[in-house]
Parts: sequence; structure tokens; C-alpha cells
Amino acid sequence: MRGALWVFTGSFVLCAYVYFGYPALIFVLSRLRPRPVRRAPVRPGVSLIVPVHNEEAVIEEKLRNSLALDYPRGRLETVVVSDGSTDATEEIVARYQGEGVRLLRLPRSGKAAALNAGVREARGEILVFTDANSLLETHSVARLVECFADPEVGGVCGNKKYRPARDGDATEGGENLYWRYDKWQKSLESAFGSIFAADGTLYAVRKELYVPIADPAQADDIAVSARIVLQGRRLLYEPGAVAWEDSPVEGAAEFRRKVRVTNHSVRALLNLGAPLVSTGFYSVELLSHKLLRHLMPFFLILLLVANAVLAPAHSSFRALLVAQTLFYAAAVLGFAARRTRLGRTRLLSVPYYFCLVNAAALLGVLSIVKGRRLGAWTPRHGLDIPKENR
Repeated sequence: MRGALWVFTGSFVLCAYVYFGYPALIFVLSRLRPRPVRRAPVRPGVSLIVPVHNEEAVIEEKLRNSLALDYPRGRLETVVVSDGSTDATEEIVARYQGEGVRLLRLPRSGKAAALNAGVREARGEILVFTDANSLLETHSVARLVECFADPEVGGVCGNKKYRPARDGDATEGGENLYWRYDKWQKSLESAFGSIFAADGTLYAVRKELYVPIADPAQADDIAVSARIVLQGRRLLYEPGAVAWEDSPVEGAAEFRRKVRVTNHSVRALLNLGAPLVSTGFYSVELLSHKLLRHLMPFFLILLLVANAVLAPAHSSFRALLVAQTLFYAAAVLGFAARRTRLGRTRLLSVPYYFCLVNAAALLGVLSIVKGRRLGAWTPRHGLDIPKENR
């Protein structure tokens, strides 16, 4: 019984810290130790790097979007790196060459190799990485670049927003809520130091700080952006640099994607080596914001099992077990009703999405333990920017 109490207490404290304690900590630090950023309307040379694989459905709209950005035409180039595309992607891009667009053709070798090749060919001093399925608001690149007027800044992460799905299930609402929560944490981290890592949808780095991605089976955005901070520069979050992407419309596809994301993200964190735990408060961010969050399903399982063992001993443990049981029952009901109006209510969609994310994280971590490496990539396509935000 004492062992179960220790397991319960440890698991409860860890879960409470990740979901509530860490956000409270960075909220306090952002108020006590704010670090302003010196912004200015600078316009250095920028290379917009777009890795693609069979993106014929979206690449033309992406190129038109890139050419319409509010940035001096002579200071902006778009480098499209085709990772072994076998559809009409390369033919479409070729039609735009000479208009500030360049095409690099590579054999199928993975996104990491495509990014490394794009950086080698880039002419700009600022590298902006963005996905083919993400459309940028016209001022987004300018807003990213203005942060580089501060010499302490080495990288800037943009603001991913989701376009409402036309025919989605409750996964869409859960993902939007989760993403707002995550961006809120990034805004707090950015206010007093650096965010833990950028999101691959849209981010910029100084070219001289780019460290080539050595392991293709890792999250490229974490691998690149974390090393900006490890070189002594700040990594910021800029909410005004907006990139639009489709909301997830179907839980099964989003579940599979999050399994891959967990596998890649945890590998990227582990590949940092000793700096993961020896870089002051930045290590606290890496562990709290990302690594422990991916490990949460293990502690949630331990919490439930230990609670069940302790329930007969005291009414408080019985009450907690009832609360946990009701929460997971709501998740099951939310899954069953995910395509209905009832399933889209917060009462059911939040438990459903919480469990979906943690189940995917569980399988993602276990896939690493089994030695599974995911080097290839299959992009998720997107749609248009909502008209009111063009």
C-alpha cells in the first residue's frame, strides 16, 4: 500500500506540474523578468525555403502566395526543394522560375536532406522555413524579419492558425484548443527568454546559425531551432507572423500523425545530448514543455492504477477514482459521438482529444523503444487563407 501511495503521489505531482505548475512558473517569470525585443523595419535578404514531395494540389497556390508577400521583391527568393516528387509538382514550379523562384530537384531522401540542400543553395542571410500546405498572410515574413534587428535574436517562430474544416469531427475543436494553449505558453517563454522550439509551419533563423540536420529520423524544426538557443541566441515567438493551415478533419489520421510527431520530437530532444539537461532554464523548458508532455501517458496510467489500489483505503481516493473514471468515460463517449453536435461540445471533445493525444504519445515513445525510425515524410495538404485575413 505504501508503494502505491508513492507511485500515486509522484505521478500526481508530475502531471500537475506539466499541465499547471510549469505554465504558472513561466507566467510569473514573464512578469518578473521581461526581456523586451528591439524591433525595426529592417529588410535583409531572405530565402523562403519550401520542401515538397508530390504537392501538385497546393504548390501553385503556395507560389502565388509567396510572390504576393509584402516584402521587397529583390530581397526575397523562394527556394522550392523537391524531395523526389513524381507528380506534376516540379513542372508547376518550373513555370515560376525567373520570378524569384528557384527549383532544386533531389532524389527521394527525406525532409532533412531537402532542408539541408535548400540552405546550401540559399542566398539570403535570413532563412524562412515554411510548408507547401501553409499560406502566409502578406506581412508575415516582414514581421518575422523585424525581430532580427535585435542582435540577440537568432530565430523567430511564426503563428500557425487553423482554417475551419468544412466537414470535420471533434478532433478539430480539440486541436484548436490544444494549439491555443501551446501558443500561450510560447508567448510567455518568449517574453522573458526563448521558446523551447519553433514550429515547422513557419519559422526563421539566421543563416550562419543553421546547423545541418544529421539524423533524418527526428523533428527538423526542433533539431534546427533548439540549436539556435544552444549557440547563445534568443528564439522568439512572433504572433503577428501568421501562417494558415487546414484543421485536422478526422481523428484516425490525426492520431497516426501524432504518433509520428512524438517519435520525431523525442528523437530530436534526445539527439541534443547533454545540453538537454545542462543548459540552465532552457533545459527546464525542453523537459517541461515537450519531453515530459510526451511521457505523460505513462504517468497517467500509473496514476489510475495506483488510485485503484488506494481507493478501498480512504474516501478521498475513492472520490478521485470516480473523477478519473468519469473523465475517461467522457473520452470514450466523445470518441463515439465525435461526428455529432454532442461530441463537439467541450464536455466531451476535451477528454476525447486529451486521450487521443496521450494515446498517440504512448505509441510514439514505444516506437522509439522498439527502434522504429521514420525517415520519410508525407505532407498534409492545406487550403486557402480565410478571406478576412488575406
